Amino acid sequence: MTPDPDTLWSRCARLGRVLLPMVDQEPGRRAERHENLRIWDIDTTVGERTIEVFTALAAHAVAVDAAVLAAQFGSLSVRSVAEAATGKQDFELLAGLPETFADGRDEQAVKRFRLSAYESGQASRQLFQLSREVRHSLILLAERATAPAPTCGEVLRQAADVGLPH
Repeated sequence: MTPDPDTLWSRCARLGRVLLPMVDQEPGRRAERHENLRIWDIDTTVGERTIEVFTALAAHAVAVDAAVLAAQFGSLSVRSVAEAATGKQDFELLAGLPETFADGRDEQAVKRFRLSAYESGQASRQLFQLSREVRHSLILLAERATAPAPTCGEVLRQAADVGLPH
């Protein structure tokens, strides 16, 4: 059986991976994001991967702060994750992470995030811009939801319903 911290991270990472495909269902959203990344001088692939891990880190920080077990992850509010993306310091998002990651891509992205979080100048500015993109994307999902307070579990169910891979 997978230890709970690893399972919690995998659920957070799943939320990060489905975020952009879910918001890209809105016409023009992907093109707008790509244009923003170009303006911010961020490679599209790197920027989108950073958005994924940023979302996972924000969700993980909310779960850790609320002492939520992996089995309860689905009950987290999408809005609370959106607020954490811009309301927490970058280094706060790194607290309580698993020591190792089952997915090497996650480990690499977290390491890249960690390096950027402790740099200044352009790297710091880019993380700030990406945090706002994460927040904006999560708020879009929350506003599209039929439930008054959409949860991370509902987002993951919707992603499964539209056929996004696990």
